[in-house]
Amino acid sequence: MDIGILLQILFWGIYAGCIYILLATGLNLIFGVMKIVNFAHGEFLMIGAYITATIFYFTGINPYVIILFSMLALIAIGAVVERLCFRPILGTGKLNEIFISIGLMYIIQNGAAVIWGDEWQSVKSPYEGITVPLGPLTIPLDYIIIMVVTAAILCGLYLFLRETKTGREMRATSQNRKGAMLVGINVERIDVLSFGIGCALAAAAGTLWVVSGQVFNPYMGSIPAVKAFAIIILGGLGSIPGAIIGGLLYGIAENGAAYFLGGVWKDAISFIILIIVLVIRPTGLFGESGE
Repeated sequence: MDIGILLQILFWGIYAGCIYILLATGLNLIFGVMKIVNFAHGEFLMIGAYITATIFYFTGINPYVIILFSMLALIAIGAVVERLCFRPILGTGKLNEIFISIGLMYIIQNGAAVIWGDEWQSVKSPYEGITVPLGPLTIPLDYIIIMVVTAAILCGLYLFLRETKTGREMRATSQNRKGAMLVGINVERIDVLSFGIGCALAAAAGTLWVVSGQVFNPYMGSIPAVKAFAIIILGGLGSIPGAIIGGLLYGIAENGAAYFLGGVWKDAISFIILIIVLVIRPTGLFGESGE
């Protein structure tokens, strides 16, 4: 096997993993703090993609700059969704959360189809066609930028959770919700912020999806959402490091399977890995044993 081919599979897997990481990290942040299951999370990726595309079509602003506007917009949208949909049913049972999120999924999909239409669309990156030679590889510049942007967002999230008062309150609420309330933390405010930030990370994934040349339509969020759930189960529910490692493993596994086994195995191989991990360690790679 040519080492260049192996390096290319690894690189493309990391690139694909970056989008999965942002989506799964946002989902894991919401679950870690609120302990809710949101199957409509992929629709926030889709909305982020459309916001980026719309601003780009009308202004021509660099899509990598638009990612900031997309994330801010989804923080606001996520706060509204949390208040109107998930707050009233919080703690009433997982079945209610599942039905609410499935209903949201269809409402958001059809709303997006009314606003933007249901045709497949795409956006051309300003750096399309530009490549960077790196040893035996010739790498698209967009993919390098996507990796850098993903790393910057994750570093920003890490610093926010570690170094700010609000971030520490989020971590405390995630660890012990009742204990956080007893020490004076406003957990309802933390819920809104956590849901909004989780949606913002999904919007960032949607923007990078668009910039990477992937096509999108109002119904494209469902499959990425399923993969995000697989990733957080693989890495461990509530574990952000687990979401990062799981996303990378998922991306590499997908691309390796597509090359060696054919494209029909691209989705299946990742779930095979998930099943193996759950059989060996049901709490996931970074889950707390005994939970």
